[in-house]
Amino acid sequence: MDIPYSRAKDGIIIEVKVIPRSSKREIAGVVDNIVKVKLTAPPVEGAANEQLIELLAEKFGVKKSSVVIIKGGSSKLKTIKITGVEL
Repeated sequence: MDIPYSRAKDGIIIEVKVIPRSSKREIAGVVDNIVKVKLTAPPVEGAANEQLIELLAEKFGVKKSSVVIIKGGSSKLKTIKITGVEL
């Protein structure tokens, strides 16, 4: 699956729509250049954000500290910066 992204100085930026409390933890697809991500964690006390960071770090083969939510921390629609990635 091709993930739409824009280049940043030291990595990439992706737009993500999070679907919390799903039955699976997965990247579910791309709709209108936004990556749909299903998470099993609830959107409580940052649990869904933490699981999102873990999933994206695994997917792109980087450390969790390389994945940062730069916009939308408490929203379903988020902007994520992933450093150390070249696509």
